[in-house]
Amino acid sequence: MGASSWPSAEEVDNVRNVVAKMSGRDHRDVKFVVSPYRICPLGAHIDHQGGIVTAMTINMGIILGFIPTDDGLVFLHSKQFQGDVTFSVNEEQISKETHQEPGWAHYARGALYALQKRGYHLSKGIIGYICGSEEHSSGLSSSAAVGIAYLLALENANDKTISPEDNVELDRVIENEYLNLRNGILDQSAILLSKYGYLTCVDCKIKEHKFVKFAEENKQSRGHMAYKILLAFSGLKDCLTDKNSGYNSRVSECQKAARALLEAPSPPLPTITTTDHRASDDGKSNPRLCDVNPSLYEAHKAILKPELANRARHYFSENERVIKGIEAWASGNLEVFGKLISESGHSSIYNYECGCEPMKQLYEILLKAPGVFGARFSGAGFRGCCLALVDARCADKAAAYVKEKYRMVQPKLASAIPEDRLVLICEPGGSAHIRENIQS
Repeated sequence: MGASSWPSAEEVDNVRNVVAKMSGRDHRDVKFVVSPYRICPLGAHIDHQGGIVTAMTINMGIILGFIPTDDGLVFLHSKQFQGDVTFSVNEEQISKETHQEPGWAHYARGALYALQKRGYHLSKGIIGYICGSEEHSSGLSSSAAVGIAYLLALENANDKTISPEDNVELDRVIENEYLNLRNGILDQSAILLSKYGYLTCVDCKIKEHKFVKFAEENKQSRGHMAYKILLAFSGLKDCLTDKNSGYNSRVSECQKAARALLEAPSPPLPTITTTDHRASDDGKSNPRLCDVNPSLYEAHKAILKPELANRARHYFSENERVIKGIEAWASGNLEVFGKLISESGHSSIYNYECGCEPMKQLYEILLKAPGVFGARFSGAGFRGCCLALVDARCADKAAAYVKEKYRMVQPKLASAIPEDRLVLICEPGGSAHIRENIQS
């Protein structure tokens, strides 16, 4: 297979020209961060509990064109959002509430906050222009892609060599500590670690990853993949940190379930030791479901209140689906892999209890679309889009079907998205990286 088809020469030229104009510098001095969006076929809502997740990036994402500044000034302009952002790398960053400026500035300041907190000294800033390849990108981890783009740009401008694994941790600091979003490391890991044409598998408890190659015999002729990635957008754009989204509350419920199971009397099973099912020292004050041995869960799941029982059921069943899904992917079995994706979607709705009516409708429509192997929410499920894995030969028919049916059930939301952007047909992408002087 070749490399990702994104970004296009036109996108690159547009960004290059804007940055050159902003800085008054030669367009050949412009550097680029390419930071793709991601999907998570299996492993929904379990990264924050230390579960195993799968991911891949797509041929869409964030482009940040930039030129380093010697005076430490950061000056940013966005294609999608209003207002300019200006600050100095010499300013100590404390929290996002301390600045009266456009909301999209939080990610750039958050990147500086994370680097400062981990002891990196910066002396150079950037003049930058950032744009996304899709305006309606919620559910694709566009926020993580933006945070990573700023991290890589600031690091490059200051000659800092930081590994992808360490940047996963730095972006976690942006999300968890600066933005107060209680997510795990799925998004960052996918964007920074993914390898074109492979499924990225991340054990979020031990923070290790591996790549799983799709079986060669199931590729179509002439090197084309047997599948495409379908993204169907709902038109919902609420923020995850809004009180009504329920994202942070679901994380708390998972932790309450873990605590209840860990504090239950140990069953008289000689095969289960204390170290098998008790939280580690690091997890005592904030236990996660990964600290609970599956045998302990089976022995004590009946003690959980219905709401907590549902969260735990989703976690343990989703981990099992991930393991089965990795095997199916490695053997090239898209039918089994797709079925597991759909089961993940079902459990997200009925056990994790996320999603709203438009998202559920979109999920059900995708399941009935021609050639779809499997579908589920993309992202947290409270906004954004649904994803589907579809037979490449049926992708156009499936997209047309989803557009027609979703317009029937949600005409107002569907009309808020341009006709040609309501359903997108995508391919796998690569990892986030710096490019210098991209040639068009």
